[in-house]
Amino acid sequence: MSVLRSLVQGVRDGAIEVIDLTAPLSSQTPILRLPEPFGNTIPFRLEEISRYDDRGPAWYWNDIHTGEHTGTHFDAPVHWVTARDGQDVSQVPPASLLAPAVVLDFAAEAGKDPDFLLQVDHVKAWERVHGPLPDGGWLLYRTGWDTRSGEQEAFLNADETGPHTPGVSVECARWLAEETPVLGLGVETVGTDAGAAHSFDPAFPCHSFLLGAGKYGLTQLRNLDRLPVTGAVVVAPPLPIVGGSGSPVRVLALVER
Repeated sequence: MSVLRSLVQGVRDGAIEVIDLTAPLSSQTPILRLPEPFGNTIPFRLEEISRYDDRGPAWYWNDIHTGEHTGTHFDAPVHWVTARDGQDVSQVPPASLLAPAVVLDFAAEAGKDPDFLLQVDHVKAWERVHGPLPDGGWLLYRTGWDTRSGEQEAFLNADETGPHTPGVSVECARWLAEETPVLGLGVETVGTDAGAAHSFDPAFPCHSFLLGAGKYGLTQLRNLDRLPVTGAVVVAPPLPIVGGSGSPVRVLALVER
């Protein structure tokens, strides 16, 4: 049996489980809010064209109104100024859209401190137990934040000082970008950076360093608790929007059972 036939058979007979890591996309999907004078994305919205009526008697369809970075989405390098001449989302190599993944679980720490930051030492301690980060693969960072994804205010967790959501330290973001072989970073929060990252130096270091290094981001993931620490394969194909800085994406994980 060929490799591809074995894969299909494994999915059909349950030896390989397909786990959806994607949050449903609707008008209730939480979106990033930036303070004035910065521009903001729009909430997701469907605009009905016809629904089995005089506008189209046998068909139902909609126009979609959304931002590139709404819901579970893919960040392309050109999204950030440090990669302004880098790949747009249509230029991401197809082979990069299917890659191994590991899960670093810090949900307990983030549950105690919403401003928890992943540090280099955390990742190195994980590697001593589980082996090196995957070459050309995803680092998926579990914080338990997906439990808040149904409600905008709880998901952003903002007060008068700004949002409070877990993320990655400046030093760790630089290290992941420059000294590890990962393809990119996947998170459960609204963006790859911590809520307080606007105050870091540099601001938004995951965006600045990882995208600047030609790596990618996945955001607003869920069900990371259902993945093994190592061994999953992630399929994350964004829309190939020419000139696009990102795209909503259906992220799937393949897991051997």
